[in-house]
Amino acid sequence: MTSNLSRSITWRLIAAVLAVEFAAAVLVIVLSWGYERHTHFRAFDVMLHGRADSVLGAVQDAEDTEDNVMLDKADLRLPQEDIYEVYDERGRLLGRSPNWQGLGEGFAATTKDGFVRKIVNGRHYRLLRMHGSRIVDPGEPGGGKLRHVAVLYGAPTERVWGAIWHAVAVYAGGSLLLLLVSGPLVAWVLHRGLAPLRDLAALAGNVSANAWEFEPPETARTTRELAPLTHALESVLERLECAFVQQRTFVSDAAHELKTAVAVVKSSLQLLGLRTRTPAEYQAGLDRCLADTARLEDLVAKMLTLARVESATTATSTPAACDAVRCLEETMREMETVAALRQVRVDKTAPEHASVPLTAEDCQLVVSNLLLNALQHSPTGAQVQLNLSVMHDAVEMRVADHGEGIDPTVQAQVFDRFFRGDHSRSRATGGAGLGLAICKAVVEKAGGSIALASTPGQGTIVTVRLPRA
Repeated sequence: MTSNLSRSITWRLIAAVLAVEFAAAVLVIVLSWGYERHTHFRAFDVMLHGRADSVLGAVQDAEDTEDNVMLDKADLRLPQEDIYEVYDERGRLLGRSPNWQGLGEGFAATTKDGFVRKIVNGRHYRLLRMHGSRIVDPGEPGGGKLRHVAVLYGAPTERVWGAIWHAVAVYAGGSLLLLLVSGPLVAWVLHRGLAPLRDLAALAGNVSANAWEFEPPETARTTRELAPLTHALESVLERLECAFVQQRTFVSDAAHELKTAVAVVKSSLQLLGLRTRTPAEYQAGLDRCLADTARLEDLVAKMLTLARVESATTATSTPAACDAVRCLEETMREMETVAALRQVRVDKTAPEHASVPLTAEDCQLVVSNLLLNALQHSPTGAQVQLNLSVMHDAVEMRVADHGEGIDPTVQAQVFDRFFRGDHSRSRATGGAGLGLAICKAVVEKAGGSIALASTPGQGTIVTVRLPRA
């Protein structure tokens, strides 16, 4: 159960959101602590300044012959927990709070104006040292005498820190409450948000070899994040369905073709056994059986070739490459006998070299199939043209004959397996309807294209376009 949760996108997103919220809460608490500390101590320092000014205001003329000053505590109304002491410019103590023994004259004399922290009577105090001045006998000529006074005033900081931590606790409590509320809320939102993905997965899970219906929900199509996945699933399932249909069609057609070929051989043998025949008749029957067996062998060989081409992977460590011109010349030499028997002339136009991304075997397979088709469907005395040209990024081969052509209504099917435009000619020509299917599989596996154009009564042109190797 734990491993399933750890791999769950929903729980990962929830954990990520809560982690971000927790980090944000910690940051808010830290920032709030800094802000509250700054705000409260700033107000506390203002209060210390005000109370220190009150102590400074209590410094009066001592009414003695030396024109000294004194601290009059009669009108001072200060908190009992606060501490203070006052020194004149000669360092003489003028007075201090009754709950404090002071820090000594040296401290008052050497400490600079400003704030310091001290522990007094086991409590933390914040002390303010400030200088002030008083005028003694202002009614005398010269405006009186100026006397400088040093005031050291402090107050405990427990209440300030208490207020600070109280405010921080409020922020922390609010953040914790936000986490507790947002956790279930985020889980609910994600559960609702991922509903199209679950629906898409459920529909995809219903697809099987016998049921290819896949209609994704509209929410999956219109959701930006799910639209690419939806399109990919539709495309993959469409290709898989096409592959399954082709496989079933291939098996069905192959079984039909093999059954027909075996039936022909069987009927020939049965015909020989119906009655006693002469040696010449037996020899003729055996020759027919041998010819039928050769056609059956050729059919099986072509089926195996087509299966090999379609199952071969395009990702190889060393990409294949061969010279198409050389393959063309070797194939023409192999087909010389067929061309001579049918009295068809083969003309070739080609450059010196043209490298294509095919093995020599596959290249000859394509050329031989196309050339054999052109020879078989050309009348006596006709001409077949083989044109090979090299372009900027491609190699194009055209095989043109001047035969009977192909009916336009079936031209789109000529690359299908076991397709023959004229079934009555299959026995005469030996065709099984796999040659063009093999060519298409080989060419498309190499990243090329093959196309056919035909006009009945004028001939057929097959164009193969392959990238340059």
